[in-house]
Amino acid sequence: MSMTRRQWLAVAGMAGVGLFGSTSRVLAGPKANPKVLFFTKSAGFEHSVIARKENQLGHAETILMELGKAAGIDVTCSKDGRLFEPDQIGEWDAFAFYTTGDLTKTGTDGQPPMSSKGEQAFYEAIEDGKGLVGFHSATDTFGHHRGKGADDPYIQLIGGEFSGHGPQQVAKFKVTAPDFPGVQEFGTEFELLDEWYGQKHLNDDLRVVIVQRTEGMKGRDYQRPDYPMTWVRRQGKGRVFYTSMGHREDVWTNPKFQSLAIGGLKFALGLVEANVPVNVAEVTPGYREWPN
Repeated sequence: MSMTRRQWLAVAGMAGVGLFGSTSRVLAGPKANPKVLFFTKSAGFEHSVIARKENQLGHAETILMELGKAAGIDVTCSKDGRLFEPDQIGEWDAFAFYTTGDLTKTGTDGQPPMSSKGEQAFYEAIEDGKGLVGFHSATDTFGHHRGKGADDPYIQLIGGEFSGHGPQQVAKFKVTAPDFPGVQEFGTEFELLDEWYGQKHLNDDLRVVIVQRTEGMKGRDYQRPDYPMTWVRRQGKGRVFYTSMGHREDVWTNPKFQSLAIGGLKFALGLVEANVPVNVAEVTPGYREWPN
């Protein structure tokens, strides 16, 4: 027996309830694909996953574009800081950063830097509701590269600052926001090989999604209590997602990481609405401690 249209809609509505648990829900998608600028300028150290050879897109750039396409998100990759000028920044709904150094300087990769007006337009765009996703070295951007730290507006926006790293190693992690889109693939605890960033100047308003377990880790930068590895926060009307994963090429091809990356993009774009109650002091009570 066939269902009426009203019956079908009722069933479909019930099926959508609780997709991300009781603390998040899927929003109706926009008519046009949202646009994300994947900004990969290296004013400081240039990571191999975003380096380009013979004008071909980098490894991470190619993968994020493909993931975005599959999710109905248009991802454009660029190292050109001029795209943040006030007359151009409105083109994008969110920004993904895999960057290093002072982005107002030409620096290592020789690509055009942001202007001071472009940097300010970027902060205002996030405050007004655009999203930001940070991968790996996004916390090694601005800050100490221009003689600032916790008082740097970019560090305050992204939620923390790179403090150093030890050798690449398999580390242990705990998921502390299991309702966040995409993190379910990792389970409640997991291990992963990558280069792990120490973080300092961590904001007090973080919703920690994944905790870095430091016990047994090799390197001075990890001689500290457990600290946030992946987090989200709100900046005015905007949404910010960051994960320190993504140094290695094989991390970018890991389906679990890809699921989290897309979850972060969707969160930043407002395609999924997830509650972000602050939990940093609860799940990482020693987050303010790091080796000097």
